[in-house]
Parts: sequence; C-alpha cells; structure tokens
Amino acid sequence: MATRRELLKRLSALPLVGGMFGTAVASGQVSSAVLSAPARDLFKELGVRTFINAAGTYTAMTGSLMPEEVISTIVYGTSDYVNLDELQDKVGERIAEMLDCEYATVSSGAFGAMTIGLAGVIAGMDTEKVAQMPDLTGMKDEVIVQKAHNIGYTHALRNVGAKLVMVETAKELEKAINKQTAMLWFLNANVEQGQIKWEEFVALGKKHNIPTFIDCAADVPPVENLFRFTKMGFDLVCFSGGKGLRGPQSAGLLLGKKDYIKAARLHCPPRGSTIARGMKVNKEEVLGMYVALESYLKKDHKKEWNLWEAQIELIRSSAAAVDGVKAEVHVPEQANHVPSLRISWDNSKVKISPDDARKELRMGHPSIETVGNDEHIGITTWMMKPGQENIVAKRLKEILSAAV
Repeated sequence: MATRRELLKRLSALPLVGGMFGTAVASGQVSSAVLSAPARDLFKELGVRTFINAAGTYTAMTGSLMPEEVISTIVYGTSDYVNLDELQDKVGERIAEMLDCEYATVSSGAFGAMTIGLAGVIAGMDTEKVAQMPDLTGMKDEVIVQKAHNIGYTHALRNVGAKLVMVETAKELEKAINKQTAMLWFLNANVEQGQIKWEEFVALGKKHNIPTFIDCAADVPPVENLFRFTKMGFDLVCFSGGKGLRGPQSAGLLLGKKDYIKAARLHCPPRGSTIARGMKVNKEEVLGMYVALESYLKKDHKKEWNLWEAQIELIRSSAAAVDGVKAEVHVPEQANHVPSLRISWDNSKVKISPDDARKELRMGHPSIETVGNDEHIGITTWMMKPGQENIVAKRLKEILSAAV
C-alpha cells in the first residue's frame, strides 16, 4: 500500500479540472466526442440530469463510460451489413484466444449469459428442446445453488424454467444431486458467505459429471479473474461487459466449454422461437465488446490502480479534516475490487445524517451520486472522469463542515 505522501505526490501530477479533459482524451479515458459541441444536448432537452458517478458500476446509474476506441468501434459497426452468426463465431474465437479458454460468446450482459448458458447445458444441440423451453418436461430441470448465493439475479436461471435447489454444505449438495440435476451454480461475489469454496465446488461437479457455472459479473478488476476461473475448471463463466471492462452496458461475456456455448447460441438471435430471442446483441455491441476486452487487456493496470488510490486518498483526507469525521479506505475482496471509501461521523459533532448528506450531494451542482446506508457514505472513484475527484472532495467537505 502506498504511503499518504506518495499518493498525494501522484495527485499533484494530475491535471486539475480546467485542464483534465485534454489529458483524458489523449489517454483514451474520455471520448473526444464527449468534449466536442454536440448537435443537440439530448439529456438537457429531455430534462434528464447527469451526475458525477462516485458510486460505482450500477445498472441504475448506467454502468460505466466507454472509452474512445469502443465508441468509434460501435460507430464503425453501423457502416455495413454482416451475418450475425458469422460475426459472433469470429469474435468468439478471438475472445477465446485472448482469454486462453475453449470458447466464448458476447451475451446480453451477465444475466443473459446465465440464461443462455443454462439453456445450452439443458437442451444441448437438440432444436426441439430449444423450442420447447421454458417447458422442461422430459429434461433435467434442477440447479443446485448455495443458500448464501441465492440473490435476485438467480431469476436468470428460473427464466429457463429451472427449479433452484438450495444447499449449505458440501454434504447437502451431494445429497441433493439426482437425475434431474442439470447444473451447479456459484456466485463469486458471495464466495465468503458460502461454505463451499471454488475448488471444492468444481471438484463436486466433476465427481458427479455435472457442469459448473460461476457468475463473475462485477469481478473485473482484477484482470486475472478473466483467466482464473476457466483455468480452475468451471465449465462456464460470465462477466458483465459494461462494468470494469467498459464495454457496452447491455453486453457481457460467456466463457468456457465450447460445446455448452455453441448450444447456448441456439437460444439467441437470429433464431426466433427461443427463450432468449429478446436477449439480442447487435453487431455494434458484439464489436464494441470485443474491442473493450482487447483494450482492457492492454491497460497498465498498476498505473490505473495507483490513480484510484491517489483519488481516494484525496477525498479521504478532505473529509477527515472535518472534526468528528472518520474516513476509512477499503478494497472489497470480491466484486467491485477497487479502492473504496467508507465515511462516517460522530453525530454529536456533525449534525447531519448520511442519508441527508447523500441527498445534498445528489441535489447539488454538479450532482454527485454515492452509496451507503444509515451509518455511512460509500464512495469509489473508478467510474469518475479524471479530475472529478477534486469536485467530490470539495463538495463533501463543504457539506460536512456546514453541519458542524
């Protein structure tokens, strides 16, 4: 961990608000299209307020911002017609080469990857079964999930028509396996909450010849996760495309065994009578996701991490300068694994609630979105445009100081 002095030294080398955008464009972090005068300010016309994202990669906050090379790729994709299956085939092969796995496809987000992945496992290459779904009569229809991993996104599995079987221990998992068991599903974000960890989970799947699927939607960074779980032996792995990878918000990646992914594709457009017909990924998104991944792998990840640490330290020190305020830096072990800030305070000294402080940040100019609960404000900087950390630090200190 860098020292506070080192972090502040790094920040002193960064451009301030007035000059930050030129550097950001040159580094590919911000699109030049964003900086040029648009023909129409559509957000303003529609009365939709923009904000500084100090919260993270939330779908409700429209995920992440795509870099210039991804934006230009999407525009390029509008220039001609291609065969959608052929494009997916070629891109899938290239992605598999980049990530050193058997096969890959661009999906409609991690949620869509879960649905088509399970569908591919259950129906295989049988087109009659594909058309029959979500009626699973005559097919395997159970997915075993650790109870601690059962969050709302498991609806992606139920979309296929599957029943979820909850277990807590490895012994319970083995006991739950029967002739109807189609898959074992694992949520990486909740690995610490579940009793069965990665290697044991994979081993149980192999022991009973049942495919294993791990949802890693928000688990980039670190970059190593893109390789780690296929190497570990999971049959299928999914990632969100519009979070850390900074691809199209409605795209994702499904990686793993070629036979399962080929089967998963039978449920996707251009085919019609399938459960995933509405999970369309257009040619622009396929190309954009491909280039986003390519760009992400080429990044200087250490340099980017150092930037985030310096930005977080700037905001931390600014908030902690207010009497009674406690600002702690932490990095979540899984999911959104980036330097983050947890800010709390003594209410006898700072007379404002975290909810009201968040509201003031949101309603101010510019608007700033954060996360947290009744006890603290949560902040990350990795989705900010360079220089916005200065605005957040100043505004947060103003709000907390005014409440003293």
